[in-house]
Amino acid sequence: MKTRRIALIAGLSALACMTAPIAFAQQAYPNKPIKLVVPFPAGGATDLVSRVVAQQLGAELGQSVVVENRAGAAGVIGSEMVARAAPDGYTILIATSSTHTIGPLLNPKMPYSPTKDFTPIMFLASSPQVVVVPLSSPAQTMPELIDYIKKNPGKLNFGSAGTGGIPHLSAERFLAMTNTKMTHVPYKGTALAMPDLMAGRLDMMFDSISVSLPHIRDGKVRALAVTSGKPFSVAPDIPPLTNFVPGYESLTWFGVFGPAGMSEPVLNKLNQALNQSLKDPKVLAQLAKLGFDPGGGSSADFAKKMVEESAVWNKVITDGNITIEK
Repeated sequence: MKTRRIALIAGLSALACMTAPIAFAQQAYPNKPIKLVVPFPAGGATDLVSRVVAQQLGAELGQSVVVENRAGAAGVIGSEMVARAAPDGYTILIATSSTHTIGPLLNPKMPYSPTKDFTPIMFLASSPQVVVVPLSSPAQTMPELIDYIKKNPGKLNFGSAGTGGIPHLSAERFLAMTNTKMTHVPYKGTALAMPDLMAGRLDMMFDSISVSLPHIRDGKVRALAVTSGKPFSVAPDIPPLTNFVPGYESLTWFGVFGPAGMSEPVLNKLNQALNQSLKDPKVLAQLAKLGFDPGGGSSADFAKKMVEESAVWNKVITDGNITIEK
């Protein structure tokens, strides 16, 4: 497993140094609607950010961009679908650190390679997670939650968007750093786990702040901490987790990919249109309201970011002896 992780990071490093191959000439791209695949359910963080950007991206390209949710297996099903699609720019993917860094590091049977089967187009946005508990929880603060877990080792549970996803791994990292134990309950997305958290059937969840924030504001769940290194702009009253667990930080990134072998002209056109979309004031306002920090940059910038993220999470996985079977 460790050898495979080293090979994966080496592959990402090689990807960061590559330019997109010119697979074939593309005339008048785009001349039909573009499918933007979201590998998670509607209502989740990836879905939210995709719908904010899709309309403006379509306006920049002069074609409709249709969001299609293909959920399942912690993002693997939708991601694999795009990996096997024609590299013509008409089927693209919004993916996350769960599907393209953490998942491949944890799962030796992943049916795609993030380095060989995809063309990174652009880093789109990032967002912290928030630690939420049901209103029925006795924990009013993060120190109280840690104490509650320690007094009930293995008796409490936490939900996630699926085994190996960033909500799962972020929670596992938290448990390792606090020397506590809980039972993991995977779902097909945190939006699907939220009703069970509200009902008290789950004791804790690390969730994207963009998904949880409306429930927090409506008083349906209790927020105890954010996973950014400092207070987050849209929720400044929620303290950073690092205040209670020194050194803890976890951000989810969102990025756009195409299948491997996209032509350079198509790649460049998509990258330019995405960068331009992130300059639109309405898009920026919507992203900020939902709890996303905008990204941007070149394809090579994005590939480099993936290398850096993989190294960070590989250390977390190795130090914590975390496996997908957990």
